[in-house]
Amino acid sequence: MNALALKERLLEAVSKDLAAIEAALKENLQPYLSVVSHVADYLISGGGKRIRPLLMVLSARLCGYKGNYDVTLSAVFEYLHVATLLHDDIVDGAEVRRGYPVAHTIWGNPATVLVGDYLLARSINIAARTGNLSIMEVISRATARMSEGEIYQLLHRGDVHLGEDQYMDVIERKTACLIQAACHSGALLADAEEVQVQAVMDYGRHLGYAFQLTDDLLDYTADPAVLGKKTGTDLKEGKVTLPLIHAMNHAGPKDRESMIAIIGKPDPTMSEFRTVLELVKAHGGIRYTENRAKEHITAAKTALELFTPSASRAVLEDLADYVLARQL
Repeated sequence: MNALALKERLLEAVSKDLAAIEAALKENLQPYLSVVSHVADYLISGGGKRIRPLLMVLSARLCGYKGNYDVTLSAVFEYLHVATLLHDDIVDGAEVRRGYPVAHTIWGNPATVLVGDYLLARSINIAARTGNLSIMEVISRATARMSEGEIYQLLHRGDVHLGEDQYMDVIERKTACLIQAACHSGALLADAEEVQVQAVMDYGRHLGYAFQLTDDLLDYTADPAVLGKKTGTDLKEGKVTLPLIHAMNHAGPKDRESMIAIIGKPDPTMSEFRTVLELVKAHGGIRYTENRAKEHITAAKTALELFTPSASRAVLEDLADYVLARQL
């Protein structure tokens, strides 16, 4: 099934869930100050895929949850995601996300940082209302690990010696841990058996790895109009991702030095980016990253085999396939 057909099937299957999630995102903000409402509304209405809250709802349902708090709790994972985007865009000096100006270019850095802090605090408050200490622990641990991932990536900006194992640790903290936490929290909300909890955690972790790896690929290969920002943004921001790591590890001295010289520039030109792209392709960086993403998607879908076939399982499997289809 091609990417468009798969996307249409997914949207049809989850349309009611997505509508409920959108309502919950707006209903649960409850800001005291209008600036918080303005910035948060701008971000939440900015076209996010809602994958993280949707994963929480589907995981709860997969594990047999019959209550009425799943959609409300799912808002936590979008708030946390948006808060990290707010802070990341300031750190990276980004100007565009999803085709729109980023928040700090409109409201300034101080207000944007504080709105990010508000979203973090609101997430904690919503999670606390479950009365489930295990869920609160999962969410707090994921929040800490995301911060660690961003700090580690900042410290290694432009680090041409960053290895694959180190990079996979970064994306586990930066991306995979929140996706895993969404799935984990859904299972905990359903009071699932331990073996079921572990299965959805495995699904979420592998899906998170694949999600970030495909994002790494999109920065090299996507149409900027579709991506919502210029290709080569990671390179411009000094982020050394897996396609580049693999290519540098397999390039000869001349090509490796050419890539290192461009990475070290504060503002690489599009011509220089295209040079790096051709070298990354020539030395297998694109193909290798595609294959690693496929491996993680296979592992994610394998984790779901514990559960009997159901509508929720089918959607989770389609979501995994779509992570690849949007790129491969």
